Amino acid sequence: MRFKQDFFEQLAGFYSQVYPQAISNPHWLGWSDEAAALIGLDKPNDQLLMQLSANHAAEGATYYAQVYSGHQFGGYTSQLGDGRSIILGEAIGPDYAWDVALKGGGPTPYSRMGDGRAVMRSAVREFLVSESLAALNVPTSRALAVIGSDLPVWREGQETAAITVRLAKTHIRFGHFEYFSYTRKGDNSKLTQLVDFTIKQHFPHLSTDNAGYVQWFTEVVAATAKMVAHWQSVGFAHGVLNTDNMSILGDSFDFGPFSFLDTFKEDFVCNHSDHEGRYAFGQQPGVCFWNLQRLAQALTPLIASDDLVQALNQYQPHLVDHYLLLMSNKLGLPVFELASDQSHDTAKTQQQQDLKLVDQFTALLEANQLDYTNSLRRFGELDLTSQHISLRDDMVDLAKFDQWFEAYQQRVGKVDDMVNWQQARNAANPKYILRNYLAQEAIIAIEENGDNSKLVQLHQLLRQPFAEQPEMASFAKRPPDWGQGLIMSCSS
Repeated sequence: MRFKQDFFEQLAGFYSQVYPQAISNPHWLGWSDEAAALIGLDKPNDQLLMQLSANHAAEGATYYAQVYSGHQFGGYTSQLGDGRSIILGEAIGPDYAWDVALKGGGPTPYSRMGDGRAVMRSAVREFLVSESLAALNVPTSRALAVIGSDLPVWREGQETAAITVRLAKTHIRFGHFEYFSYTRKGDNSKLTQLVDFTIKQHFPHLSTDNAGYVQWFTEVVAATAKMVAHWQSVGFAHGVLNTDNMSILGDSFDFGPFSFLDTFKEDFVCNHSDHEGRYAFGQQPGVCFWNLQRLAQALTPLIASDDLVQALNQYQPHLVDHYLLLMSNKLGLPVFELASDQSHDTAKTQQQQDLKLVDQFTALLEANQLDYTNSLRRFGELDLTSQHISLRDDMVDLAKFDQWFEAYQQRVGKVDDMVNWQQARNAANPKYILRNYLAQEAIIAIEENGDNSKLVQLHQLLRQPFAEQPEMASFAKRPPDWGQGLIMSCSS
């Protein structure tokens, strides 16, 4: 790996230098060729294994943990920071420089009495979800590898430590701006330094003046809305949407008790600590807007309130536009284009009607307790010229489905090439997602037998989620009873 150290060299006081602690008997559990290519790596090797398990130093790495704060479950915590993640620097890739972090690398000054370790089950899950989301075209951080060990750690019981090697375009979070806004009241120098650095590094088309600051925040709002639209379209629940888990680039980030939907439920909660349902699947758009408001509040020393409000007001239109675009592609609805002789009101009316059609469909899924991913995949076998509608066979309330389907057919209109139309649906609707029970089976195989073959197989499957892969068809089935709606802890 070839590193540059812009964050380390330009933002002294924004981190603590700390060296990771080695894990014993390191061994590869999972490796992503796609993530490796992002930083110019080829195949895993012994030298790299020893470096990424902290047994050997990596040439050019600096090793540091960042400091930040954040709102956690609605309450402000004045200092958080990287409690179990240590950054080596920015690895230079063909197109971008990606932060390389060892998640589970041992204690840091921000570990709050913790051991700074990741247990194997959490490391495996983060590896899988990072690469799965990327394959689904969802903005996300990446995972180069997951490394196992025989080092004991204790959570509910004794487990083994592991390291996820995370790649991120940046580790700068909403919480960074909160920390340097609220801990240095009356002195905006550090906050200004952080905003200027963020713009120069990641928004180089913008200027570091007042106009640039406004446009920067406006783009952060749009990127966040786009990320959430992707989550809602693929049925992904993050589980812990604290402001310290929000990337300033609008990438999915910091995974804990995440879950993809099996049976569609708006109020699905995947985090067993979320007793109020704050981070339920259907609450994610609103929570991310609330988080943007907290970021805006932290930026008031630098950006006028009216400008912040104007940018925030663009969140919902961005969210609706992108979500509707994604769902229209999934359902085969014509993408509405405003003709020169049509008014803005006409466009908004059509958009509202399409959004209502999508909402009615997800309501049908919830009322009939249907699997979200499998139901959308059925559109790839839908023949609008046939009397038999296979999707209808899954419904209990046939009258409501028939009513919806009639409106749906009218909106889709005449399809000249049904085969191409079906292929387009399959290209938009995955057959395979990272179901929690599949991840759990892979974890159990490692725990009980030291066998990572299920993990490797699952990772390979999820690299091509839209392909049929007939020999893997069983992985697309609804979960068994024990695997339905699994709820995870933050340590998972």
